[in-house]
Amino acid sequence: MKWLITGATGKLGTQIVHHLSERVGVENVAVSVRNVEKAASLAAQGIDVRHGDFDQPETLTQAFQGIDRLLIISTDGEEATRIRQHQTAVTAAQEAGVKLIGYTSIANAAHSTNGLARTHRVTEEAIQATGIPYVFFRNNWYLENELSTIEAVAQGANWLTAAGEGKVGWALQEEYAQAIATGLTLEQPQAIYELSGPLHTQAELAAAAGAVLNQSVVLDEVDGTTFGERMKAVGLPDFLLPMLIGIQADIAAGTLAVESDDFEALLGRPVTTLEESVRLLLER
Repeated sequence: MKWLITGATGKLGTQIVHHLSERVGVENVAVSVRNVEKAASLAAQGIDVRHGDFDQPETLTQAFQGIDRLLIISTDGEEATRIRQHQTAVTAAQEAGVKLIGYTSIANAAHSTNGLARTHRVTEEAIQATGIPYVFFRNNWYLENELSTIEAVAQGANWLTAAGEGKVGWALQEEYAQAIATGLTLEQPQAIYELSGPLHTQAELAAAAGAVLNQSVVLDEVDGTTFGERMKAVGLPDFLLPMLIGIQADIAAGTLAVESDDFEALLGRPVTTLEESVRLLLER
């Protein structure tokens, strides 16, 4: 059986390729990348590196030839572009005769009101429409997304949040990669895995960071407008502000408060505790 991972030179993709290779052997792993030169280290390991560009459909159809199980890692960018690129990959998978399509989605994608959910919902529906067996890895939230806040707190800043009591299933990207690699190798994987860690509030994350840093952390709870003003004041560009404010609002609305034991089942162990995850993140 042959597996292929798209976006394999990205942070998540690199880690998935590593864990998948350990499970099935490098000779059974292929990657599809826009820039083959950036994947030189993967090729040196014996991994089959193929050129595949989400903006060039013919390259994806060629890259997916002979692949049994494909993982489409969601692309970055604005919504319309991402949806178009994902549809291109799905069509290419169908044309190439791929036997199973995996996709990195978002928590509760089919019903979520999260601002990022529509891209994933439309992509999931496109994959389902092919009739090809599929497995959706609905990732909650990477703890790495909070690193800039943790680092600011380490320098003496308050923990700024507009997320209220909203809860998030944070986990390290490394654990998502492990779980996804495992799911891709199961003989009969579930169609959907809700990969959510134990749910915590911003206050609990701030406390965990304080425990690791051995310092008192002040929780600075504000509304969305004030949050945006504060972000702008520290130098963040205007184009990022709506997204950052939206994420805080989505967390406050509970869109990431998804409870599931799928993560633990794939890892074969509990998800790393929040405090230990913060410690590991800061040690990198």
